[in-house]
Amino acid sequence: MAEGDPIEDWAPQGIDVTVPSIARVYDAMLGGKDNFASDRAVAEKIRSVLPISADSAWQHREVLARGVRYLAAQGIDQFLDLGSGLPTVQNTHQVAQADNPAARVVYVDNDPIVLAHGRALLAGDANTAVITADLREPDDVLSRPEVRELIDLDRPLGVLMIGVLHHLGDEEDPAGLVKRYVDAVVPGSHLFITHFKAQPPVTDEMERIFLSMLGTGRFRTLEEISAYFDGLELVEPGVVELPLWRPDEPVEDSPAAENPSRLIAAGVGRKV
Repeated sequence: MAEGDPIEDWAPQGIDVTVPSIARVYDAMLGGKDNFASDRAVAEKIRSVLPISADSAWQHREVLARGVRYLAAQGIDQFLDLGSGLPTVQNTHQVAQADNPAARVVYVDNDPIVLAHGRALLAGDANTAVITADLREPDDVLSRPEVRELIDLDRPLGVLMIGVLHHLGDEEDPAGLVKRYVDAVVPGSHLFITHFKAQPPVTDEMERIFLSMLGTGRFRTLEEISAYFDGLELVEPGVVELPLWRPDEPVEDSPAAENPSRLIAAGVGRKV
């Protein structure tokens, strides 16, 4: 730890800054400042295998915005953002409320630093909340007072799992977890997922780095990712590489080495 580092000196009591956090590593990939040396070490190691610029990392935020705008256009006015990570720009509530100021959003993350930053960002916003909870415990998440106050489970809901399911191992049954959330919502609800996409041999080394340094990070095939939407009506264009999911502008055909966002897949499904 660098002595006098204002970020590390600021760390909430009880946070071990020597242990990297998924949310903070992602912040480091985006060029943010809410991360520690341990998080930056993981980010730099990933870049050593595949140069990932802040611009390419931002494409993940851009697909989040496109997805939220799509859901809002379908009449969705309440969102549950699971594994939301640290706030940056184009956050779910900002995108949703630009379309509908009455839209309600609950962010869920298990990193206490997300709670601290989220509360500062959301001060004065009665339609948005952030809670510290483990998305792997849907009964607990859905029963939280902050969730029940803002989210009406008798009305269609947008369930967001952006960049989070790949941090669950196969033994944690991510497909079963998705199903539990889908079973809890009414028809007309939508599920929005992004997930690391396997593309050997590059992603083999990236997966090794994630697992060895962060303890999580699985690259799965498009078929495996598509299976999360079993029983749902897939929205066009289906489960595709990140830049290809309903782009605002024409997409240039480029290999993953030039556009690492192609190593992430995105998809939206509707419960009927």
